[in-house]
Amino acid sequence: MPFIDIAFAAEISRFEDPEFEEVARRNCNEDPYKRQSQIEELRSMVYERGMCNPRRMDDAYLLRFLRCRRFIPALAHKLMVRYEDFRRKNAYLYDCSAFGLQKVKNVYAGTLPDSPENGRITLMRFGRWDSEEIPIEDVVRCALIMDEIAAMQPRLQILGVTIIVDLEGLGVRHVSKLTRTVAGQIVALMGVSFPINIHAVHVVNYNWFISTFFSLFKQFIPTAAWARLHFHGYDMTSLHKHIDPEYLPPEYGGQCQYVISTEEWLRKIDIFKDDFMVQELRELGFMVESDKCKWFDEW
Repeated sequence: MPFIDIAFAAEISRFEDPEFEEVARRNCNEDPYKRQSQIEELRSMVYERGMCNPRRMDDAYLLRFLRCRRFIPALAHKLMVRYEDFRRKNAYLYDCSAFGLQKVKNVYAGTLPDSPENGRITLMRFGRWDSEEIPIEDVVRCALIMDEIAAMQPRLQILGVTIIVDLEGLGVRHVSKLTRTVAGQIVALMGVSFPINIHAVHVVNYNWFISTFFSLFKQFIPTAAWARLHFHGYDMTSLHKHIDPEYLPPEYGGQCQYVISTEEWLRKIDIFKDDFMVQELRELGFMVESDKCKWFDEW
């Protein structure tokens, strides 16, 4: 089985790998001996405070929120409240065909394999967005489906994500479509309101135009997040101080062989998806076709 197919099969895995315990301890402050009591503490907090009404309350679900808030139940609860609030206020974003979002194509991408230090390297390349053909809502929806699927995978919950925001090609035609609402949604999806462990956000390939673009976003960025935000301009050696070039695409001075566009990623996930993922996506509000994949039979 080719490496790339093995990697995509892993994208739907919910296996809790005991070999990841040390990484979980380092990245998430996860202690297997305290984990269950912290899950119970978070569960009690949700019931007692009544500030949100999650659709799930099982251990695996609560674990998502604890892992990206270093197993501090109070912070995990705060994140859960924000996540549920986002879902309530933006329910219309889920009202779409999950795998039909392949049409967004290469606005987003990711590299494989994942970096041990930086986790999943995710590229956000808004200059590649065809603003005449693809509505801004679908660009946001694409980030949303990426987040929701990533949050299902224990391995990514632990490894986390590093985001590169590449503004090459960004122009007036793009910024004119951005609104305060959209900017808030994008920031929320970059870890502010989602159970995604974001290590850092690196902004590259920009010029004077960034002040116009960034002014829409900065009002939504929490104070604590500024320390994880890095601006490199066109200086890739600066980026390399934070991310090993082994895990970066050639366009950033790296040697990574596999740069997977959102279009390809969603197409593969559509093939490898299992019943659990289909059910989860439908319960979230996405439309998912019922055709079952045949890859197990073909492999």
